[in-house]
Amino acid sequence: MSVLSEISGAMQRGKAKLVRELVARGLEEGRSAGELLEGGLMAGMDAVGACFQRNEIFVPEVLIAARAMNAGMELLRPEFSGRGPQMPGRVCIGTVKGDLHDIGKNLVRMMMESKGLQVVDLGVDVEAETFVRAAVEQDCGIIACSALLTTTMPVMGEVVRLAREAGIRGRVKIMVGGAPVTGQFCQSIGADCYTADAVSAAEAAAGMLA
Repeated sequence: MSVLSEISGAMQRGKAKLVRELVARGLEEGRSAGELLEGGLMAGMDAVGACFQRNEIFVPEVLIAARAMNAGMELLRPEFSGRGPQMPGRVCIGTVKGDLHDIGKNLVRMMMESKGLQVVDLGVDVEAETFVRAAVEQDCGIIACSALLTTTMPVMGEVVRLAREAGIRGRVKIMVGGAPVTGQFCQSIGADCYTADAVSAAEAAAGMLA
């Protein structure tokens, strides 16, 4: 079994320490960071995402697998500095003002990172102005807004309005998600994309930034 297959398998089992050891071994063997990322970590996370969509595993298992991936990524990030494969784009993500829930947001962030995207995590209770300012300052191609409370959903509409006023709507896509959010709501505020789960959100983001 190749080290790539071993990394993928360890990822799927959520073995963070083993993933880190295998990634280190792969680098010692002379494999590139891009090969280890795509053939090992991302392959494992794609398998986890497929199981999640088939309801074979649930959020806790996905979080464990994502943490295992992050353990491997800690070794690979320095390898991408100034060389190697370029990440396809940057996303700023956060839970909107008035909402302190972050499990869903964190899961989406991890799944986006598993697709090779650079993610700027703004945290929770994020004001609309902060999303737009971060998109401008960090040169983000996507603003991703999360909400769990129906009372905070209007902030997403405010993000769309402020992005339009800032003149960035032509180049910045706005994604919305969370338990009470729907595709109809997404359309009503003029956002670009709604997805029902973290795996779909990551796939949509990667597609928009490709």
